[in-house]
Amino acid sequence: MKLGELSRISTVRLLPVYGFLFVLWSVLLIGWVQYDTKRYLSGVVDEILRQRMHYLSHVDRDRLPEVIAQTGALDLRVMQGLFDEQGRRIAGNIERIPAGVSIDGVVHSLSVGAQQIGGKEPVRARGVAKAIGNGEVLILARATSVVDQVNSIIYRSLFWGLTLTIIPGLIGGLWLARGPLRRIRALESAAQPIMRGDLHQRLPVSGRRDELDMLAGIVNSMLEEIERLMSEVKGVCDSIAHDLRTPLTRLRSQLHRMHREANDGAHAGVVEQAILDVDSLLDRFRALLRISELEDMHRRAGFTEVYLASTLAHVREMYTPLAEDKHIAFTFEIAPDVPTVRGDPNLLLEALSNIVDNAIKFTPAGGSIHLRLIKDADAGARIDVIDSGPGIQSSEREAVLQRFYRGTCSNKDVSGSGLGLSIVAAIVKLHGFKLQIVDNPAGGAWLALLCGPNAAQLRSASR
Repeated sequence: MKLGELSRISTVRLLPVYGFLFVLWSVLLIGWVQYDTKRYLSGVVDEILRQRMHYLSHVDRDRLPEVIAQTGALDLRVMQGLFDEQGRRIAGNIERIPAGVSIDGVVHSLSVGAQQIGGKEPVRARGVAKAIGNGEVLILARATSVVDQVNSIIYRSLFWGLTLTIIPGLIGGLWLARGPLRRIRALESAAQPIMRGDLHQRLPVSGRRDELDMLAGIVNSMLEEIERLMSEVKGVCDSIAHDLRTPLTRLRSQLHRMHREANDGAHAGVVEQAILDVDSLLDRFRALLRISELEDMHRRAGFTEVYLASTLAHVREMYTPLAEDKHIAFTFEIAPDVPTVRGDPNLLLEALSNIVDNAIKFTPAGGSIHLRLIKDADAGARIDVIDSGPGIQSSEREAVLQRFYRGTCSNKDVSGSGLGLSIVAAIVKLHGFKLQIVDNPAGGAWLALLCGPNAAQLRSASR
């Protein structure tokens, strides 16, 4: 599974945002834990210093140096010092009165030099200084290195804990995103025949009752309604076309009998024109029924391997005499090694015949039509029909494939129902191929029939 496909899932797209918010929250959490821990431990140290100062303040002056010495021996973390009014040390392990210390009996942050750590480098500490009489000053301090060490341990623990949580979370998120992507692929595969016109198909529902199942259920309900409506419309159109063929056929028979019995030449001409009009109507109804028949997707079950070169040879044989009668140069080209395609050979012959028939109709005398079969890198096989007629305007390239539409550039004197290319489009859709109307720099129409299993997904060259 490609990373580019995963990046199209909204969950994966939002993963960096979620990750950023998680990291931001984690940083704030670590900062708060460190701050609160430091504040708590500093409060404990301050309380110990206050209680110790209260105790030493009430010790007899003669015993005070001895008590200070005993305390220092028992707890090396305690820094304390007794200084005379000249600032000389009397007892304790603090070398000198720290600069700027407030002798007010309140705990402050201090920087002191202690003998137990060499007595030269200052140590950050929390301390209290208090005058105890006779100009003497008692200083108690406790290094904050323990607080810093505890904070450092907490920071490292939280950092690695969150890191080891984020990394598996990201990996797990990407792994879990594969599941929805697989289901989306299944939905896409199921939608392909629906897009080709097979409304009997439905999107798969996994039974998990998640959002994808809800969406598939909604689409399936829509497809059922669309299929019902299309079936009703198709049934009405087919019924109209089928039911009108019978009275039109009877009308034609009566007109034909009247034409045989007519004595007046003018009257016979009117009847003959009426017969031609009825024939045109019958042709249109036959074409409509033909299109309806071609839209039945079950015909794909009879597809076989088709050699397109043979199909082109049949078309050439059928239409070369017509082209010669109109003095149209009909050229023919077949490239080697063109692959076979799966389809109905008769339907493909019908589609190609309709395209060539249109080209002959609309190409003026002295013009040219080029029919060729080439190998296409994307589709597999490609059939081009290029003529020197009036062509098809770019704004009409979709409309000419609709029923009963005739292009504005077409010759109005040329008879036709406007259903020829509609039949071609129905055959192409049935096979999953693609019909392109290509820009022709030399003028005229250029229709390309892309034949292959992936032809329907290719972009049109006309747009």
